[in-house]
Amino acid sequence: MREVFLSPWERHGLMDAEVLVQAPVPHVLEKVLGVEPQAQSKAAAFTKAFLKNSIQHPARHDLKSMLTRKAVILGYIRPKKEKTKRNSKKAKGLNARQKKAMKIFQLKPEHQRYELFLPLQELWRQYIIELCSGLKPTSSPQFVQQKLLKADLHGAILTVVRSKCPSYVGTTGILVQEFKHVFKIITKEDKLKVIPKRNSVFAVEINGFVSHIFGSKFEQRASERSAKKFKVRGTIDL
Repeated sequence: MREVFLSPWERHGLMDAEVLVQAPVPHVLEKVLGVEPQAQSKAAAFTKAFLKNSIQHPARHDLKSMLTRKAVILGYIRPKKEKTKRNSKKAKGLNARQKKAMKIFQLKPEHQRYELFLPLQELWRQYIIELCSGLKPTSSPQFVQQKLLKADLHGAILTVVRSKCPSYVGTTGILVQEFKHVFKIITKEDKLKVIPKRNSVFAVEINGFVSHIFGSKFEQRASERSAKKFKVRGTIDL
């Protein structure tokens, strides 16, 4: 073991520090700190009791020998957190059959009124103008067309301009529901029309811009269409 030699000045400094730590609190600071001086026997009893409660397995340690040392390290063990079991099973949603049985996507007859969806149409108009960067007269038609292809059309006013079924041509109304293969439109006569996308061409008018949608190339859900890349084709047949 390597011996450490201290100079007289260093020894004197250590003794002064020890005396300062063990010195009683001055009477002037007793009231300020809110402490009361205790007798040496009470202080020793408190120290022994404190060590006995703080040390694990106090019977294995000699408290008297520990008090003669310069420092006492008290062990601390963090309490173990109770592990909560996570449910590996995710909450299952309703399947298509359950949704159909509950009639989730069916509008009640009392809700099939054109005027009820006018606020939705105004919100959609503001949304599409903002999406098209203001929809200025100088905006490129191709730019507006590309934005419409991926936009949410709920609230848009659609008009059937061409269809293999002549009875659909001329139908105009607010789009209230869009599915993969059909559009549900509410007309000004408060009639709910179900128009198939296939073999139909729809017109959308926004602030003077008229864009045509070919339903046969539009057979995706609204959520799927936003991520789809559309290819430019020369001609599209019904």
